[in-house]
Amino acid sequence: MQADILRAATEEFARNGLDGARISDIAERTRTTKRMIFYYFQDKQTLYRRVLEEAYRKIRAEEAELNLGALPPLQALRRLVEFTFDHHRRSEPFIRLVMIENIHAARHLRDSDLIARVNDSAIERIRDICTRGQATGEIRPDITPLELHWMISALCFFNVSNRPTFGTNFGDELFTEQAQARLRERVADMVVAAARA
Repeated sequence: MQADILRAATEEFARNGLDGARISDIAERTRTTKRMIFYYFQDKQTLYRRVLEEAYRKIRAEEAELNLGALPPLQALRRLVEFTFDHHRRSEPFIRLVMIENIHAARHLRDSDLIARVNDSAIERIRDICTRGQATGEIRPDITPLELHWMISALCFFNVSNRPTFGTNFGDELFTEQAQARLRERVADMVVAAARA
């Protein structure tokens, strides 16, 4: 039941934001009651925070399955970029939730101990890639895992978050399947080039 509520709440919060989301709509979609939702999640803000926690937990769990430690450093970095690009494309609700949380100045992220712990793994994964690549001379010594994470996030996030405005201003030619495949390759090329010694 809780998993069903979280799925429905993810869609509701991603579509309408924290303020616009309605618990009654989530209850209707899950064939439960507002009272039952509040029994599990206390209040709307707690439910929203749990949705954020689940969204971040899911992406970090999928990253862990990539087994990047088994790949040579630059290949591992490329694989991580490609995964992030693909994840964001197929996970628009995640992107929308992050955009909404930015509107709230990350207040709910700061209230969650879980998200901080879960997101540490993103930096640790890149730190391992950097450490291995710097030891072999493949990755430049002056680049940090946090810088690389920022680059990956920025390039992959923009592709989804700004598609409506970018497409309206400049047309949709970059959003065909062929163009997206090309952008995915170019984004990976850019990040690897920035890291390469």
